[in-house]
Amino acid sequence: MSDVVTLERQGAIAVVRVNNPPVNALGIAVREGLQESFNAAEADPEVKAIVLVCEGSTFMAGADIKEFGKPPKAPGLPEVVNGIEAGSKPSVAVIHGTALGGGLEVAVSCHYRIALKSAKVGLPEVKLGLLPGAGGTQRLPRLVGVQKALDMIVSGNPIGAVDAHELGIVDELIEGDLTAAGIAYAQKLIDQGKGARRTGERTDKLEGIDNAALVAAKRAEIEKKMPGLFSPQRCISAVEASFTLPLEEGLKRERELFAECLVSPQRGALVHAFFTERLASKIDDLPKDTPTREIKSAGVIGGGTMGVGIAMCFANAGIPVKILEVSEDAKSKAMQRCRDTYMMSVKRGSVTEDAMNKRLALIEGVTDYADLSSVDLVVEAVFEDMKVKQAVFEALDKHCKPGAILASNTSSLDLNQIAEFTQRPQDVVGLHFFSPANVMRLLEVVRGEKTAKDVLATAMAIGKKLKKVAVPVGVCDGFVGNRMVFQYGREAEFLLEEGATPAQVDGALRKFGMAMGPFAMRDLSGLDIGLSIRTRQRETLPAEFKLPTILDRMAEAGMLGQKTGRGFYLYEKGSRTPLDNPALPAILEAASKEQGIERRQLSEEYILERTLFALINEGAKILEEGIAQRASDIDVIYINGYGFPAHQGGPMFYADSLGLDQVYARISAFHKEHGAWWKPAPLLEKLAREGRKFADL
Repeated sequence: MSDVVTLERQGAIAVVRVNNPPVNALGIAVREGLQESFNAAEADPEVKAIVLVCEGSTFMAGADIKEFGKPPKAPGLPEVVNGIEAGSKPSVAVIHGTALGGGLEVAVSCHYRIALKSAKVGLPEVKLGLLPGAGGTQRLPRLVGVQKALDMIVSGNPIGAVDAHELGIVDELIEGDLTAAGIAYAQKLIDQGKGARRTGERTDKLEGIDNAALVAAKRAEIEKKMPGLFSPQRCISAVEASFTLPLEEGLKRERELFAECLVSPQRGALVHAFFTERLASKIDDLPKDTPTREIKSAGVIGGGTMGVGIAMCFANAGIPVKILEVSEDAKSKAMQRCRDTYMMSVKRGSVTEDAMNKRLALIEGVTDYADLSSVDLVVEAVFEDMKVKQAVFEALDKHCKPGAILASNTSSLDLNQIAEFTQRPQDVVGLHFFSPANVMRLLEVVRGEKTAKDVLATAMAIGKKLKKVAVPVGVCDGFVGNRMVFQYGREAEFLLEEGATPAQVDGALRKFGMAMGPFAMRDLSGLDIGLSIRTRQRETLPAEFKLPTILDRMAEAGMLGQKTGRGFYLYEKGSRTPLDNPALPAILEAASKEQGIERRQLSEEYILERTLFALINEGAKILEEGIAQRASDIDVIYINGYGFPAHQGGPMFYADSLGLDQVYARISAFHKEHGAWWKPAPLLEKLAREGRKFADL
């Protein structure tokens, strides 16, 4: 037997034990050990049943990431699971923690499954551009039916053990010692004379249902929600094989479709997105053993939409939080905003009423800075104006205890200047949440010139505790995300002056995979926010850096987006569905005439280049200035905060995939045609001339 898989016999029951820390990944040693152990148990005449149990905090959590991108070694997982299922002696998988991907495929190849109530099971391969390739698409439909199998496999989202029990994935929910529960269940099978029950031979959940209609409906749904995505449609085709082909042929079809996904460019992008999210938390000059400050309580300044969302993040993590507002009335409104937001989650079923009440009990409204004297961390979330920020930080400096971390949620202002409003700039850090803060995963952790290392380490740790993707960034106007999106949004507005419509620009970018187009996004956040930043920038921009005037004209007409019912689109009362704004064409025509531009038809390719290449060029400048540590950090920020499609890998990965020589050539052409904004970043020019990539840095 291998070192990580052992076999022992307890009476008539063979116990196969996997111990491959930290997550019992299915690397070659585990696969070999499973195959050898099950074969040995099968060959032992004294063994009447087999129990599979895992050590540590989890069952098998999937493939071994150390083997990603390397040639496969035999035995492959399909061979292992087929062997387990073919066994003549009843086998029992004992699930705890998570059984994900290949882990669940191993479990469903066993003849019976029991699980702790706290366990979760799922097939998340689609999130890496793949599909379950070891029988998951053939066996899961036989256990739960085609519709639920499609939902689980195409979304990649796990389900809890209680739901898995109701669906038939799990046969029994257990408590206590895993091995003892597994042996007891196996002994019961022996006593009742129950033999092997092969999942692949079951057909009852596939019968009496129009499975073809379910597949067609799922295809249409995915094409609408995720146009252009490769692996979800292959997942559907694989599940379709479960009811149109015998098991052996279905497994063969699954492997063919898996192989197609394996060579898809989208898979490379999704794997990049997966690994770089982990890498983003590593800070080059911050040792792993840097101490962190204890955060047992928090405060939030401002009870608007953003402040409430931030407060909810702390409450959701079990951290008591106080929301400071300017008056009793404002405080009451902030608390009501918390309740209303949680109630929406309750109605959607994502939060129970009991959980809502527990979280609300952790949120307290206050009106005096003195009430924040004992908190460990305060996040300021007030209006984006330096004078307002100054008043807040001077008050925090006066009332907060020594060692308390003072954080700003500013999206673009100079954190170093904000820190100087206090006598403790070493305790000041930026925590730039994204709206809605209680939903969006991204957190830009802004490191000021004087931010202490333990404060930075604590900020990164608290981001993880709040279940955010925390990415460290330096100080500049807009940091990483908003600095880049300014270039993207500006070019989108220039396209409107040149002849495009908001629907054309948004449509091209949605087709590329963006979650929202730039104009729908502007309407959602409010045009006044972009205009205030634009107005501030006009005060310092050199004359050659021209700016579009469309936002000014729209604001003059009272068109501020969804908040006024009119923006780049029209919104009917109570609806967020964008409709054509009949007043907009005249504004666009006037802006074009003012700039002396003759409006023309613009292609989708041109729209993508003008917007996405602006992101890439600014990203290169950010890298050169050291505002971001690595190109992949920029990708993480854009995927998690700005709706950039993960299957395109992020703007810097996308540039690498196109070839930096081609990107540089096109940006150089835009520079000649459109002027100063398009001056190629020196780093981009250097890499292009050397035939290198951002990934090489």
